[in-house]
Amino acid sequence: MSGRIAFDKLGVVIAAIAACGVFLAPFATFRANRIVPGDAKTIFEALPSWAAMTLLIVLAAATIIALLRLALPWRLAASMAALAALLLLIGLAANHLTPPGNTYARVSPASGFWLLNFAFVLLAADSLTRLRLGPVARIAVLAAAALAVAAILYSGSWNGLSILKEYANRADSFWAEAAKHVTLAIGSLAAAVAAGIPLGILCHRVPALRDAVLNVLNIIQTIPSIALFGILIAPLGWIAIHVPGAAAIGIRGIGTAPAFVALFLYSLLPVVANTVVGLAGVPAAANDAARGVGMTASQRLFKIEFPLAFPVILTGIRIVLVQNIGLATIAALIGGGGFGVFVFQGIGQTAMDLVLLGAVPTVALAFAAAVILDAATELSASNGARTA
Repeated sequence: MSGRIAFDKLGVVIAAIAACGVFLAPFATFRANRIVPGDAKTIFEALPSWAAMTLLIVLAAATIIALLRLALPWRLAASMAALAALLLLIGLAANHLTPPGNTYARVSPASGFWLLNFAFVLLAADSLTRLRLGPVARIAVLAAAALAVAAILYSGSWNGLSILKEYANRADSFWAEAAKHVTLAIGSLAAAVAAGIPLGILCHRVPALRDAVLNVLNIIQTIPSIALFGILIAPLGWIAIHVPGAAAIGIRGIGTAPAFVALFLYSLLPVVANTVVGLAGVPAAANDAARGVGMTASQRLFKIEFPLAFPVILTGIRIVLVQNIGLATIAALIGGGGFGVFVFQGIGQTAMDLVLLGAVPTVALAFAAAVILDAATELSASNGARTA
């Protein structure tokens, strides 16, 4: 029948998740101090009545739009409105629940808040995917989201949340550990690219070497990260003691050096393997044409093969960067620093907001890196296609 209402299949899932977030899970958690068990609060308990009603109306409208097969701009706008309401009102919940003048109380987002965010992030991601945005537009959306979060942070509306109170107590160390985390992730990636791309080219040109190199790198990849960090302590400690000047440049059994080496070793397989696959995928006709115009082997490599293989190589670099941002968290176990310092401190103190202080920026960095390098890969692929 023409008048029959059409429901979106993903919208049904989103509506179910949102219903669980509203009716079955708490919106916020109040604790008398940072380590005691908390009291779960529903939306009406966590917010003033006017704010709770406003939030429920926005969420209900967004859920109805998600359920129906409406135009994509409407679905995207609904998800953005729901997410904006959630992010703004969780800060209000912290101020509403915290007694005046109390510096010990802690208010954290609870499972209902995270479920609702997940539901409407899913709606936003689905809408953006169906809109088929280009790489530049995707980066613009990421930048707009980052600016919105920065504006909320700058406004101070989240200052009452426990994660921001944890940050306020550790602001200097937070940025110092952030710098270590980024240095570990990007520095090991840069070293892996500098070593892995030439090694990948060599493996492509010398098939007898390819299997041996890739098998060794595969074995390294299967070693658990904590085990690899531990394995590196002894040899690097020996180098620090017996090699003059090694300790002066930071090489020692614990600290940044073993973490950097481990991340470098983990990074080699994706870079080398994608270089080999990318070069192997270069059309034979392109090489034949290059030979026909008199290009040397090195000219063919740098002017024909490498540009055409670059999107595949960049895909490997994307995998490595996202992987390294996550693995750098484990480096804190051996004194390597990074956001893992807060994660493991929080676990030791049973302070989940301290854990989040390390986990949230790690996830945000990995997500941003994935979006940016995905866009760069798509741009390089389209440029390579035009060149070909």
